[in-house]
Amino acid sequence: MPILPIDYCPSCGSQTKLHIPKGDNRERAVCGACDTIHYQNPKIVAGALPVWQDKILLCKRAIEPRYGTWTLPAGFMENGETVEQGAKRETREEAEAELVNLSIYTMLSIPRISQVYIIFRADLTGPDAFGVGAESLETALFAEHEIPWNEISFPMIERSLRYYFKDRERGHFGVYAEDM
Repeated sequence: MPILPIDYCPSCGSQTKLHIPKGDNRERAVCGACDTIHYQNPKIVAGALPVWQDKILLCKRAIEPRYGTWTLPAGFMENGETVEQGAKRETREEAEAELVNLSIYTMLSIPRISQVYIIFRADLTGPDAFGVGAESLETALFAEHEIPWNEISFPMIERSLRYYFKDRERGHFGVYAEDM
């Protein structure tokens, strides 16, 4: 994904120019008036793989992109929160669920769209301890054989689910980091 230019300085409103600042190694938008360097960095997506016994909680998306498809509760981190707090917040917003026993599970980097997905394995507090949040059409617990694989929203969500079921089968959970 190409980086969109920052034509005007958010600090003072003056025009910026692309050049490599002293001590840096890549082009940045630099304000010609106040010399502020504007960095554009990847977005972090924080999410959870919520588990209740042998089932996984999935959410059917009520927003674009991929409206009407199934996903794990996840979304962009907010300023001032940790990755774990972001995963818990997204789960509350999308599935009205609280999580316990969070452990980092997958970190999937997607350089072409400047995103990093960090998904935690977590436990739901009960079999009915979830609902339908504002960004979901519905939520449900799925056993492995019930997962709507052809309706999963994003490749990184499918990857995390497949890792989970393989790990569960072998009785040991790893931590996965890869580029997609």
